[in-house]
Formats: sequence, structure tokens, C-alpha cells
Amino acid sequence: MPRGKTRPRDGVYERPDRPGQYWGSWIDASGRRRRRKLNAPTLQQARSLLEAEKLRVDEQRTKGYAPPVNETLAEFFPRYLAFQKPRLTERSFERTSGIIEKHLQSVFGSTLIGSIRRVDIEQYVTRRAGEVSAACVVKEVNVLKHLLSLAVEWDLIPFNPAAKVKAPRVPAGRVRYLQPGELRELLAACPDWLRPIVALAAFTAMRRGEILGLRWLNVDLNGRRILLSQAKNGDGRVVYLNNLAVQVLRSKWIAGAKLSDRIFPLADRVTLDDISKGFAAVCRRIGLEDFRFHDLRHTAASWLRMQGADIHTVAQLLGHKDLRMATRYQHLSPEFLSDAVGRLDSVFGKPAQFPAETPTPPGCATFSITSRSIVTTASPELSREKSDENQAVDLFGSAIGDRTRTLRLERAAC
Repeated sequence: MPRGKTRPRDGVYERPDRPGQYWGSWIDASGRRRRRKLNAPTLQQARSLLEAEKLRVDEQRTKGYAPPVNETLAEFFPRYLAFQKPRLTERSFERTSGIIEKHLQSVFGSTLIGSIRRVDIEQYVTRRAGEVSAACVVKEVNVLKHLLSLAVEWDLIPFNPAAKVKAPRVPAGRVRYLQPGELRELLAACPDWLRPIVALAAFTAMRRGEILGLRWLNVDLNGRRILLSQAKNGDGRVVYLNNLAVQVLRSKWIAGAKLSDRIFPLADRVTLDDISKGFAAVCRRIGLEDFRFHDLRHTAASWLRMQGADIHTVAQLLGHKDLRMATRYQHLSPEFLSDAVGRLDSVFGKPAQFPAETPTPPGCATFSITSRSIVTTASPELSREKSDENQAVDLFGSAIGDRTRTLRLERAAC
């Protein structure tokens, strides 16, 4: 091509790496360039398909929106799943396809994608909320919202009817965790095959699937850490080891073990549900109520908080992308809260610095409390008569006079 000239960007062309296949390039109604493979065996048919696309763009510009296509959701579901498969983890894709095949297909499958209404989705949410938990309904609604948002992006429908549909509120997460004495009793009651798994969960806050999938190549005992290539959220993370966790891992080492060997060989014979059932049996035997295997993760996170770790550190150690996921671990033991309140003594001074409580005469008594002072009076009238004689006593021992702004809390004692 002569220098200074550019090749026209619109039209039909062949890619050098895929000879015999025709591609089209055009500007859509929003001004963005689109390139797409044209399913046409000849150049003339490819040009016809591209002209049809351009006519559709002109129609969208004239009407101001993309008219819906005559395609049912049952026909659109396979396209959506094919789009999502390379973008999700295997477990997330199985859950998404299960939601579509078991729930959405039977309700919306025969509906045209352009005919689905917001009221139809709200009725579905209402019905499902009475059958399953709020968390399940939220997952199903999120799949439907994302599915329809892609349909808008692909110019199949002009807007997303599920965009403003509100899913039921999910209750706050569990706050169950063990005291150190309870954890020691639990470990003592576990059978030999289960004890190291439970201990590692409590000492590192790892999930049961992460523990069973461990291999020796993931463990760096010298660096005191475990390298997880893929966690629940799809990203890798580093699990740092304390002395107790290192002791558990060293107890599982067998001479001659290969780096590719599992740390817990029983993982080839036992499922995650088997671990949970065995753990539940131990809890029943020792009378530990309302405690699940995953609560060992809560136990580690809660005690990290109570030992002074800030919420950002806890979120990073647990592998949470969103800081809000770690806010559930802000609950603390009553003893820890009591000790925290006791620290105010060192700030405000010793109790001996405060004026002694005077006898309360019969009738009503009031206590005048300020942001910096405590004044005891027998009654409002007496307080006003002797305002020149009494001075407010500062919390730190200084007199601040009658100008102190007071908030009176009246208590009736008859």
C-alpha cells in the first residue's frame, strides 16, 4: 500500500492467520467499532451479512434504542454459559450452570428475551424467598441480572429489566467461635485422622478444601508459609504459619515423600462432606452445640482480632478481597470488652479524684453531668441557689466554674 494512505476500516476482510474465514468491521449505534466473524462461506454472503448489520445500526440510531430480538431465554442460556466458562472457576461455573438448568430454565426458558418484565422477576424472587434461604435467592438473582446485562451489551434488548429488582436481605454471618479451653477439648476428642486437619484449620484459618488439597510443594517450612495457587475467590494467596501450625505439618512428614504427594493422603478417599460429618460427630460427643467445621476459621479470625490484629490484617490473612467480608470478625469476647473498658481508668484518673457521693435527701435528686465535670446537687432549686458557692470539679482535678455547659439527667427516687 502506498505510503500515507490508510486501509479502509469498514467492510469485509480476511485475517492472515485464518484464511477462508470472513470478518466484518463497522461502527455501531453507540459509536464503538465492532469486529465480528461472519458465518458466510462466500464473500458475497459475507457482504450481505455486513449490510444487514449496518441497516440494524441505522435503525437503532433512528429509534434511539436497539429493538429486542426474537430469541427466547432458553436459546440465550447456552451463549451465556459459553461466555462465562473461561471467565469463572470450575466451582463457580458449576454453580452458575446449576442455577440456570434447575431454576431459571423452567421459569423463563420459553419467554422471549425482549418480553421478560420486571414484575415477572419480582414474582420469581417472592416465590423463591419462601422456598430457600435469602443467600440462595441472591445468587439466582445475580445470575439473571448479569445474564440480561450481557444481552443489553450484545444489543439483544434495549435495557435490563432486572436492574432494579431487589433481592431479599441476607442475614449477618455467624459469630460462633471457641474459647481456648473448648478448642483443646475438641482436639483431644478428635480421632487421629481428623485431629491434624482440625488443628490446621484453627491455627491458620484455612478452609477445609484448601487443607485437603495441600501438597508438600505448597509448603515452605523454612519460610513458615503455605502458597495456595487458587483460593475460593479464584486468586492465589499466602498462608503464614505459626509454631502450632508448623508442628502439625512436621507431624505429617513421612521419609521419602515426594513434593507432589498430598499432605493428607486420605483426601483421595474422603470427601469434604465426610470431613464435616466426622467433625459433627465429635462435637456431639463432647456436647459442643451449634459449631461447624467452618467456624474454626471464625475462631482463628476472632482471636486474631482480640490479640490486637487490625481488620485489614485479618482480611488479608483470610484472603478476603472485600473488607466488608472481614467485618463479621469484629465481635470480641465479653472478657476482652470488659478489659477494654477498664483502660479508661488510666485516661480519666483514679476514682479517688472524684467527689464522694453525698447523701440524697428525701424527694427527687438530680445529677448534673458535663463533658468535663461531675456536679452533685440535692435538687434543681438548691443547685440554682448555691450556684455561686459550688464550682464544677474537672475530671482532671481543676475548677472550671459555673460556665460549664451541663446536661441534667433527672432521676425520681421516691
